[in-house]
Amino acid sequence: MTPYSERQGQPGRRWFVRAGLTGAAAVAAGAVCGSPVVPAPVSSGPNRARPASPTSAWQALAAGNQRWCTLHERHPDEGSAVRRTVVTGQHPFAVVLGCVDSRVPPELVFDQGLGDLLSVRSAGSVLDEAVLASVTYGVLELGIPLIVVLGHQSCGAVTAAVRADGSGDRLPGHMQYLADRIRPAIDHRLRGADRVDAAISANVLLVRARLAAEPALASRIGAGALSVVGARYELTTQRVRTLG
Repeated sequence: MTPYSERQGQPGRRWFVRAGLTGAAAVAAGAVCGSPVVPAPVSSGPNRARPASPTSAWQALAAGNQRWCTLHERHPDEGSAVRRTVVTGQHPFAVVLGCVDSRVPPELVFDQGLGDLLSVRSAGSVLDEAVLASVTYGVLELGIPLIVVLGHQSCGAVTAAVRADGSGDRLPGHMQYLADRIRPAIDHRLRGADRVDAAISANVLLVRARLAAEPALASRIGAGALSVVGARYELTTQRVRTLG
């Protein structure tokens, strides 16, 4: 349970943990993402209007990330009324295909709550049949208008894939499957940290393109009912930015 002091916008323990990522624990909350902001009121509860278009869905996520990275989270859709409502069904407005990394939980990064996001996670946001089926389920069965493929700074899966590609070594167990899927994103013209960082973004764009090419999803994209967005989360700033 989040401490009451944090829910009221006061620093709390988590402020110091996250501010420490930037190497400046004494900075003001607004400086984490740039200029200070005063967040707009957030409608919350079982009867609030849900984003119904790709544009409005992304705007809701972007607003939530702005609250998160300036430490103005509202923690919407967590109350008792919402908990009772979601027993009978769900109406998420976005699918977020993200990495399994414990530092990048979609509901926190985008400041959303119960029933808001359909979160699908695999190391490196790698696609397989189960992941693809899960994403497709959200669109076809739940009518979700937005898919976000979310990569992140310092991704361990991509780093391991780049290193294995460079050394020629195979990763242990099933981890080689991840490396094989990530390999097409590796730019061999780059070196060291630059190669890893570029591969993180390139991998997101490749996964995005594969999803957009799926016939069941492509038809909805063509009709304007669905968008697939590639994005990247920066651990040092806590900001999500779009790619491509």
